[in-house]
Amino acid sequence: MKKIMDIDKSLRPRERLKNEGYEVLSDEELLAILISTGSQGKNAIELSKDILDKFSSDELISITVEELCEIEGIKLAKASKIIAGIQFGRRLSERILNKEIVKIKSSNDVYKLMKNKFLDTKKEHFYAILLDTKNVIISKELISTGDLNSSIVNPRECFVVAVRKSAKSVIFVHNHPSGNSNPSKSDMLTTNRLIDAGKILDIEVLDHIIIGLDEYYSFREENFI
Repeated sequence: MKKIMDIDKSLRPRERLKNEGYEVLSDEELLAILISTGSQGKNAIELSKDILDKFSSDELISITVEELCEIEGIKLAKASKIIAGIQFGRRLSERILNKEIVKIKSSNDVYKLMKNKFLDTKKEHFYAILLDTKNVIISKELISTGDLNSSIVNPRECFVVAVRKSAKSVIFVHNHPSGNSNPSKSDMLTTNRLIDAGKILDIEVLDHIIIGLDEYYSFREENFI
């Protein structure tokens, strides 16, 4: 094993980050900085390569401590650093995107805004995006979380926060863990119930969007709403 300290100082990941910027670093080198130290038999860069060879980008987004610790040389401390780094970066990306999309102009805006929330889940999550009179986002509210096959949606729960925050309209969003975004009969029934409830409360349901794997279904685009 060639230790990091055995590598020419100018070629070590930390020094390259400082002197050349993060853009020049490979994924292995960036991950090696998070890992910080190697283990018996492998340096930090080699450990990083083992991780990236075993797990895809999609898998790393939702990686667990237990899964990382399957890699020889990765223990709790290193696994925790990796997960913290990944999730912190993810949260920053979401916050930046939220700032960019403050006004909903299309179903695709909703898809871009919400798709990352469903990358690491095997359950259905049902959200309400509350909007003001100019379609500017007031807030995003998690309404319910279902089991592996379904999400229980109660119209009362869907609108209680909208009423409290004086929303003029609402867009509902939920995911299909199967990856197929086509609506089920239950989805269609739920959408009808939500539209009817919105009319009573004078809160317009602008859309109901189902997010699958790299795709979405919009009830408005399909002229269901």
